[in-house]
Amino acid sequence: MAREKTVHSRTAARTVRRRIETGGERVWRLSDFADLPFQAVAQALSRVTRQGQLQRLGKGLYYRPRRTAFGPSLPNPTAVRSLPLQRWAVFPSGLAAASLLGFTTQHSAHVELATDGLSLPRLIVGKDAVIHTRRPPEWRSLRETDVALLDFLRNRGKTSDLTPADTTRKLLKYFRERGRFNRLSAAAPSEPPRVRAMLGAIGQQLGKSKSALTRLHASLNPFSRFDFGALAGLAYAKDWQATGR
Repeated sequence: MAREKTVHSRTAARTVRRRIETGGERVWRLSDFADLPFQAVAQALSRVTRQGQLQRLGKGLYYRPRRTAFGPSLPNPTAVRSLPLQRWAVFPSGLAAASLLGFTTQHSAHVELATDGLSLPRLIVGKDAVIHTRRPPEWRSLRETDVALLDFLRNRGKTSDLTPADTTRKLLKYFRERGRFNRLSAAAPSEPPRVRAMLGAIGQQLGKSKSALTRLHASLNPFSRFDFGALAGLAYAKDWQATGR
């Protein structure tokens, strides 16, 4: 009987290891192995973690990284969003947002996320994650690329590896896509004034509707000045109260 139990445990351990090795980069939970004996799974996950194939994010939660030139990868926002966060919304932020948009190939030393809540559970996102809180609830109804663009504007394009001129050209290309400017200008009232000013400069350069531009302009304090950062090269930046031109 004891021998049979040992055989079952070894078989379960091999199954766990095989699934992890063939599953690629992803987050694993104990519940992902519900068809196998719990104790055998727990022991197998612990063993694989000690061997460096998994990283333990928290109790019953593990991450399988991929190897990069800069070391093991970190959980990305897409992987985190696949977890049972329930009331929390999770968005790409910082380098993750810039990477999603193709402005950089860099990877942050820590997972960087944004949420419309007050925090995110460290058990899931990891204790070293950089979390930007209280993003507008309007972000929930936007596409991932739209949210990444708003985050990129909030950061003034500083996460781009491209030259300022190439950064501006690439950004304008995104805003030429059908419906994007309208979606983001509709979400603009919940954005910081600097982002509203950048959206206005983008819209004016692309010849967007006068009514949308008027609404954006009216939302700005005429005495304020805004640092557009890497996006100061927008053709109408000065008209939208940008500094440094």
